[in-house]
Amino acid sequence: MSAGDTAATTPEGADRLVTVDRPQPRTAVVTLNRPDRLNAMSIDLVIELDAALNAIAEDNAIAVVVLTGAGRGFCSGLDLKDYGIIPNIDGLSVGRIAQRSMRYYSRLILTLRRIPQPVICAVNGPAYGGGMCLALGPELRFAARSATFNATGIVNGLTSAELAASWLLPRLIGAAHANDLLLTGRRIDADEALRMGLVSRVLPDEELMPAVLEVAARMAAFSPYGLEMTKDVIWANLENTSLEAAIEFEDRNQLMMGFTENLPEAIRAFDQRRDPVYTDEPRRDIFG
Repeated sequence: MSAGDTAATTPEGADRLVTVDRPQPRTAVVTLNRPDRLNAMSIDLVIELDAALNAIAEDNAIAVVVLTGAGRGFCSGLDLKDYGIIPNIDGLSVGRIAQRSMRYYSRLILTLRRIPQPVICAVNGPAYGGGMCLALGPELRFAARSATFNATGIVNGLTSAELAASWLLPRLIGAAHANDLLLTGRRIDADEALRMGLVSRVLPDEELMPAVLEVAARMAAFSPYGLEMTKDVIWANLENTSLEAAIEFEDRNQLMMGFTENLPEAIRAFDQRRDPVYTDEPRRDIFG
């Protein structure tokens, strides 16, 4: 079986804290696998998740990633009882250990940003604290009807601004809604999350993963280069304060895609009433 073929229904390493499954071609499903702890984030889970995402980034057969949780929840945030110890702490002061520990958690958002594949977050239940913040990293969020969201840091005597939440949340749902969630620590259900724009769709629990996989399959049929470049420009222009610079970035990417065989293939497929097959190869009428 090649890397892009459909894998067996049993995830790889089902006894691991993070599993990777390939239920259909060109799609990887990454699952937080501590269902007895509502997939709470221990340092070992965080390290495994980061490693899994970085491995997927190097896998050219994967076009789309789905991130979800095992059992009845997505992620309940930091495991306050069993969070573990980061590796390589010999000779470090308590303050430096704490700082490095935070960076292990925070870099997950950067990893989600940097991998070339777009990520769909399937929020299948509670997403609390760091779990809610983790859900902000993917480009798309679909929620089960049972999903709930809660910025618990402020409730637990800390701050709700973690894992880039203070940067991402206002950009996703606006400052007013972001301030409401981060400062009050109140819990919202899936319908309110949809009204705010925190999630794109709300589905019955049993329909969540089939719907997410259907969207993933549709996306995976697009040009891998086009998906990657669209993800890049979306993120880059979130940080861009110049309209003109944003347009220049878009124009450059569109021009680069125009030099591939994809658009001629789309036209041929339309004329022949079939689905296009995108290869990202250079245009034959230009480059021979």
